[in-house]
Amino acid sequence: MNVVVVVCSALLVVGAGLAVVRAEKGPSMLDRTIALDIVVTTMLAGIALYAAVYRRADVVPILVVLSLVGFVGSVTIARFASVEPEGEGRVRTREEIAAEEAERRAAEESSRAEAEGAVTGDHHESPPVDADEHHGGGAAGEVR
Repeated sequence: MNVVVVVCSALLVVGAGLAVVRAEKGPSMLDRTIALDIVVTTMLAGIALYAAVYRRADVVPILVVLSLVGFVGSVTIARFASVEPEGEGRVRTREEIAAEEAERRAAEESSRAEAEGAVTGDHHESPPVDADEHHGGGAAGEVR
């Protein structure tokens, strides 16, 4: 029995440690949320292991309260993240930064080419823009 308790305790400590490392690395808020959910779950498992080994039924309310706090916290963060503007609150990867930089340079070059065309008198006809046309918007069924 003691071997099982020691192995379970060691696995819980390793799992919680890896989750803390994941929470530190991120990169997004949702990655950190999931990692902290894992930490709460390992705490619950540790308390349950303690209750099973020492045959303590009086810690069951602690398990219930801790699980409810973890659930409410996760739902709250998920609710907050669902209305967060895209690109806000997260660290961009190097590839995303490079892609945005390339788009910015392409836009500058096209505006420079248009400005040179205006100076030389080369005017190109742009397609008509329909004022009623709408692209994008929120997701269907999005709650605000």
